Amino acid sequence: PNFGILMDNVSTGATMEFLLLGFSELLRLRVLLFLIFLIVHLVTLAGNMMIFMAVIMEPSRPPMLFFLCQLSAIELCYTLVIVPKALLSLVGAEGSTISFVGCAVQMHFFVALGGAECFLLAAMSYDRYVAICQPLRYAALMSEGLCLRLGLLCGLAAFALALGLTVAVFRLPFCRSRRINHFFCDVPAVLHLACTQNYTLELPLLAACVLLLLLPFLLILASYLCIAVALLGIASSVGRGKAFSTCISHLAITLLHYGCATFIYIRPKSSYSPARDKVVSLVYTNITPLMYPLVYSLRNKEIRGILRRMLRRKKIAQVYGDTIRVVRWVR
Repeated sequence: PNFGILMDNVSTGATMEFLLLGFSELLRLRVLLFLIFLIVHLVTLAGNMMIFMAVIMEPSRPPMLFFLCQLSAIELCYTLVIVPKALLSLVGAEGSTISFVGCAVQMHFFVALGGAECFLLAAMSYDRYVAICQPLRYAALMSEGLCLRLGLLCGLAAFALALGLTVAVFRLPFCRSRRINHFFCDVPAVLHLACTQNYTLELPLLAACVLLLLLPFLLILASYLCIAVALLGIASSVGRGKAFSTCISHLAITLLHYGCATFIYIRPKSSYSPARDKVVSLVYTNITPLMYPLVYSLRNKEIRGILRRMLRRKKIAQVYGDTIRVVRWVR
């Protein structure tokens, strides 16, 4: 790639800024939106932190819990990258400014974390495939070492691809208005400001979509096709129900994640609509991360068991502390 334009842009990064318009057209609703976003953000952080800490404190972690822990860590970082700047855009009447380098960094981490989540969902689908289709070999195939390698590979591959996409986007010349009609530096919103208007502008985004979205989705689809065939071979309807129930949480998360991502990124640039994109982006940057801990805490028996043990230990510790204080008072 031609890095000359990129270096020219970076060299002027100290003076070049973008203006994130956010929801500046909704001036009367700014306070209400700010409070809603703040509450959702805090609940999301608390829910994902709860699952993350619960799994970390568990001495024995099966593969699915390891992947859930990594997924919660991704969601924590995901919301911290997007939401604080979105809240700032609601505070200002005309949005909030972000530097050229800051916009590039935000885009890189947003794409990297979203891609890592896609790869992680594919790894989780493989885990479900092995658990249902090859249960006798599950412990041997899904070893702790393999889970660690899969988790590391998901992160490294996503960060490398995100870096390539970010470089491709920010080496383009920006000769239009610096006003980004969004609440964060999303790829389509930034591409809309570039001078170039030919089809090559969409090639980096198309390549990233194929590698970060389509490839993991095909792996997930292949895994669930094999799972469906295996379930059809189970004679008992109760057995089929129990086997399928282990996949419900993962399927729900996959549909939420891929539904929004496909709508935003797998489409021609000519169909770009700022207002519509902002609404969909609200779902997958606020509602979807909020749903993850709710879905897994309600559907996953192991997570529910860990949370119950945590609460039980907390109650025991509280009773023990109260007893010590009473004994000291009596003395």
